[in-house]
Amino acid sequence: MKNREVIMKTEKISGLIAVYRKVKEGYIAYIEEIPGVNTQGENLEEAKENLKEALKLVLETNREMTNKELLGYEVLKESYP
Repeated sequence: MKNREVIMKTEKISGLIAVYRKVKEGYIAYIEEIPGVNTQGENLEEAKENLKEALKLVLETNREMTNKELLGYEVLKESYP
């Protein structure tokens, strides 16, 4: 069996950790702290762009779901550091 070199690169994004794992086809990318924010790209730049979009979509979807769940309740919302 050939030795496989595993390359992992991490980058901070707004306090979150983005992980880029090199694979034969390019890169797999995900945010450590948020399940469901994962993607891939043929190269690192594409993986980074795709990850930004995946994060945006997951956050938008979570906000929509939360807003539906909270209809009829008195709530306080504020930005979190």
